[in-house]
Amino acid sequence: MSKLHFTTKHANSATVTHNWYVVDGTNQTVGRMSARIAAVLRGKNKTYYTPHVDCGDYVIIINADKVVFTGNKFEDKTYINFSGYPGGKKEEAAQDLIKRRPEVILERAIKGMLPKNRLGRKMIKKLFVYAGEKHFHTAQQPKELKF
Repeated sequence: MSKLHFTTKHANSATVTHNWYVVDGTNQTVGRMSARIAAVLRGKNKTYYTPHVDCGDYVIIINADKVVFTGNKFEDKTYINFSGYPGGKKEEAAQDLIKRRPEVILERAIKGMLPKNRLGRKMIKKLFVYAGEKHFHTAQQPKELKF
């Protein structure tokens, strides 16, 4: 066989290893942090990334209540939920949502960056977001992911 001929290695569920990472959200910009975390959840940080296989890692986000927005997004950005019924539209500003449920801001941002199919729904289950310092995944020995 020629040395100029290489074969591409495709990952499958038997060859993929899933690591655990902890991300501190203190003073991190929501969009930039979410984009990097979405890439880790998809597995794009690995050399054997395969689009149709879940190669991603588990990510724990702490201090989700301390993330920041750039510009005027903190006052102007609204999150909309619609039930599908008449009068079922609910709007909430980012400054109100971060006080009430700060985890939702990062979860929605990251979910929007993942594929919209079965594989994307499997990837979002590997994300754990906490408003404070504490998380309950100490048995996995997570590594710190720096940005």
